[in-house]
Amino acid sequence: MLVFAAREACPKDVGTTATTNLSSAQIVERIERHNQEQSKELKQYKALRHYQVEYQGFPANATAKMDVEVAYDASSGKILRIVSQSGSKLLCNKVLKRAVDSEREASQDKGSTALSEANYRFHLVGTESVGDRPAYMLDVDPRKESKFLYRGRIWVDATDFAVVKMETEPAKSPSFWISRTKIHYTSARTDSFWLPQHMRSETKVRIGGTAVMTIDYGTYRIGPKAE
Repeated sequence: MLVFAAREACPKDVGTTATTNLSSAQIVERIERHNQEQSKELKQYKALRHYQVEYQGFPANATAKMDVEVAYDASSGKILRIVSQSGSKLLCNKVLKRAVDSEREASQDKGSTALSEANYRFHLVGTESVGDRPAYMLDVDPRKESKFLYRGRIWVDATDFAVVKMETEPAKSPSFWISRTKIHYTSARTDSFWLPQHMRSETKVRIGGTAVMTIDYGTYRIGPKAE
């Protein structure tokens, strides 16, 4: 889920008129089309992310924080650099650093994490407003178990066809010690681009503890658009 939230593949506004009679296949086709449009337009950005994890349970409560500088260039890809960390070294190394490393890994194979018919089955549930904008609600079910895929519900902006909200859980647990993880994700618009805004995951550990991790994606500094 962290991987999907960090891919920045949401579409940009190209003036699409909101409608209520599209099928799930048509909505997914528009998501993919606009993702391709944004990939062509989004050439550079930088941001400073703020990661935090809080653990409560056995053997003791603990907290850790990490700031990560992200620099994206369409020609060379994404670079993530840890600039500071504090709190529990165990949580920094086993949770926050692993989240950063997973994003690096997934960025090398975007097809395996794409929100597409190849990776998911989609079911249109209805429509609902997110903020002051109408959105389609779709249930998504992964076609295979993967730590980079998820199941649950997504909200797709009915004008821009950006994924603006997600309530999901991983398709495959990354560890035997994790019993369940719930993830809430939102995106927001910067200039004409939809980019990750906030992510919160709550994980239940089999030994009785609960870990809550949040990512504040910070303020984006967008580079020049394609000519």
